Amino acid sequence: MFSSFYKNKRVFLTGHTGFKGSWLAEWLLMLGAEVHGYALDPQPHEVLYDQLGLSRRLCSDTRADLADRAALQRAIEKANPEVVLHLAAQPLVRLSYEIPIETFATNVMGTAHVLESIRLRAKPCTVVCVTTDKCYENREWLHAYREEDAMGGYDPYSASKGAAELVIASYRKSFFGASTGDSKKTPVIRLASARAGNVIGGGDWALDRIVPDCIKALRKGESIPVRNKIATRPWQHVLEPLSGYLWLAASLASAETCSDSVAADSASLLSSAFNFGPALTSNRTVAQLVQELIKHTGGNWTDASDPHAVHEASKLNLATDKAFHLLQWQSVWNFEQTIATTAEWYQQELDSPDVCALTQQQIQKYQQCATAKELTWSL
Repeated sequence: MFSSFYKNKRVFLTGHTGFKGSWLAEWLLMLGAEVHGYALDPQPHEVLYDQLGLSRRLCSDTRADLADRAALQRAIEKANPEVVLHLAAQPLVRLSYEIPIETFATNVMGTAHVLESIRLRAKPCTVVCVTTDKCYENREWLHAYREEDAMGGYDPYSASKGAAELVIASYRKSFFGASTGDSKKTPVIRLASARAGNVIGGGDWALDRIVPDCIKALRKGESIPVRNKIATRPWQHVLEPLSGYLWLAASLASAETCSDSVAADSASLLSSAFNFGPALTSNRTVAQLVQELIKHTGGNWTDASDPHAVHEASKLNLATDKAFHLLQWQSVWNFEQTIATTAEWYQQELDSPDVCALTQQQIQKYQQCATAKELTWSL
């Protein structure tokens, strides 16, 4: 997988105690990486990290805030990473209305602190910063957003992610670009950003997310409350964007092994923003997602729409042409497979004493499907 790039690689992963971070940490360990985590303690409802037993399997597990620049600098210096994957964030739209300052502090200044620590460290490194599809100025278009479209954001969360993209672009141009400084003296630091849509998968217990809301209601024997049934999202399994992040970092690093002219051209193209989203057929309404899920779990749902609810985008999907042409990346599972695999994880988790084995089995299944489709990263 990934041309064996991650075998024995030192990887600094922020946000490793969260939903996506836990899945990514598990996958990196399966790939043979030396993983160093940096994050806050998981919230009481975030149990996946502990279920996977990651704290005893990582090379280091630093619990600190991105606002603590000294702690962050020390952790990066100690890890001495070859790859940095920055996922730590305040990830919820509705919560951002309640804690806007904290959301901006974490998502904007937190990203700046990570990049500044890497700049001050002044050693070769490959960096992928993860933002979101909501970083775009959402005009409720029917067509998909491309990487060159304007940044924006109605709610504090979306605005913070758009601002984070501007920070990333600034650091790339000011400090990490090929035109900055003396190339013979300046360490090679390659920086890209990754934007993904709504991810689902086993182990997600976040507040105000539709799949966790569904599973919680079903386990209580209650009807599923659906607050925004007509909102359309590009639903994808959590492993889809993670494969994109991993392949982007590996490809960006591998550009350095080419001849000088080829490396410069390749690195310039890859040191940029990339969308990672599902096929267009996975752009479905919330109601369609819930209906597909209960085919596997049973249960029913009710319309819990609130006309006075805070604003959330109704339409949003990503164009992934750039990832396809430059990385040969594309999604593996369709909408039905994504829902079936997610439902399977939650159903088996109830009876399985080994959540780690269950999660690894789903990663292996995903890898096998990617290999069957002859996707470049899986060969």
